[in-house]
Amino acid sequence: MELWSRADPQLREVVWFALRCRALALLLQAVFNALIPDHAADAFSPPRSGPWGPWDALLERLLGGLGRWDAEHFLFIAERGYLLEHNCAFLPLFPLGLRLLAALLPCPVPLQPRGRLLLAAALLNALLAVLAAAALLALGRAVLRRPRQAFLAALLFSLSPAGVFMAAAYSESTFAALAFGAMWQLEKGRRWLSGLLFALAAGARANGLVNAGFVLYSSVRRFVLQLQGTAVSLRELPVLWKQALGLVVSAALVCAGISLPFALFQYYAYVRFCQPSTGLAQSVPEALLQLARDKGYRVAGVGEAKPPWCSQRFPLVYSYIQDAYWNVGFLRYFELRQIPNFLLALPVTLLCSWAAWTYISANPRHCLTLGLVKSKAEERGKARDGFCGPATFVYVVHSTALLAFGFFCMHVQVLTRFLGSSSPILYWFSAHLLLEHEPLLWSTGTDNPVSGKSPLSKSHSSCGKGTSDNPVVRLLLNWRSITPLSKSILGFFLGYWLLGLVLHCNFLPWT
Repeated sequence: MELWSRADPQLREVVWFALRCRALALLLQAVFNALIPDHAADAFSPPRSGPWGPWDALLERLLGGLGRWDAEHFLFIAERGYLLEHNCAFLPLFPLGLRLLAALLPCPVPLQPRGRLLLAAALLNALLAVLAAAALLALGRAVLRRPRQAFLAALLFSLSPAGVFMAAAYSESTFAALAFGAMWQLEKGRRWLSGLLFALAAGARANGLVNAGFVLYSSVRRFVLQLQGTAVSLRELPVLWKQALGLVVSAALVCAGISLPFALFQYYAYVRFCQPSTGLAQSVPEALLQLARDKGYRVAGVGEAKPPWCSQRFPLVYSYIQDAYWNVGFLRYFELRQIPNFLLALPVTLLCSWAAWTYISANPRHCLTLGLVKSKAEERGKARDGFCGPATFVYVVHSTALLAFGFFCMHVQVLTRFLGSSSPILYWFSAHLLLEHEPLLWSTGTDNPVSGKSPLSKSHSSCGKGTSDNPVVRLLLNWRSITPLSKSILGFFLGYWLLGLVLHCNFLPWT
């Protein structure tokens, strides 16, 4: 407790706010799940194992909203493993974590596996969401170099539009904690630790493979900046080539390590479904086999015909499932009947597009040179801080690439949680807009006051002085007096956070 009392006040506020938001989310999903009847969705719903007791019924009533939609896949995998082919679209790190925690949790009352796994999911994601918020705070401080902006962004993360997926039995919290932590470690220069965390993230979600670009860019930029402003003689060329070769080898090893969990899982799926064991089918319950027959699911060890993807030159079960089961592909979602889903993804699309345009407009030369050439301000040690600073470039590129891929090649409604759990830009840019355009926040002091916008009388606030004042709560309490832009941003965050709990937890369509 003494160590906690001496911790960074902003970090303490971020942790407490994240915990309070998570507790409120769990309470609201239980209330909404009790008041609103579940929709009869055409979603994966495996048969329950064993007779339910009163404690199982109580836990389902309290936490059942956490097990909807894709959460059914994660809970099923944690309980039974990868028995069904389409389960292989969900990578194993989060189900393994659930299974381990469920086995370690002391349980004084009898519970079926699903109940223990639901409880494990609630506890694990609460912890991971707090770690993700803390990692985002540290990352924001390192990149933005404006504590107020980093602090506000970390608080906004706890009210993320993808909040329901951070709480439910999904891998979003796991991925966010690992990805943000890895980005922070890379900013600190700890490349191998960063590579390890990125590798774990790639074992949680497939888009974790894209994070290898951070390591490659960091290595290339360090090498190029080292050469700038120095004259290289012929005698130094062998040394230079040796350094370049070492850089290439090191970056290749880190990238290979990041890709390894995903590659190993593809191999596991190949062995399980392309070389089926005849003994495996005997352990599959009849109710599950009947469900597979009714829905057309392929069961491991059942049937002699190999799946089509087994015969491909590079047998990737993940790509096959996205194509064959969910019709994911370039422009496939561009249909008139999908207009509501495009409208659902419109806020996050506009916000991230606006972020990219703002950054490019502020740094055209930096963007054209891919951030590999130092400006005169950087050479003098006076580089711009905040969202539009040079250090943000690679994160803007990452966010924009994910946005373009998600918009054109995925089910577009998942963009909100896809970007909300993968990129800090959504939170950094929102914090940037609030601090730039909301007068209520100017009165709390600034890291670097914007010209023409003098701060009002400085109060003892966490934004400027390091106390535990919460600017998000202050804005919400003064809702009527804040600007329309602030209302739009907070309305998007809070509205999607709340609507997600109402709709998702009752098997109604959401992001």
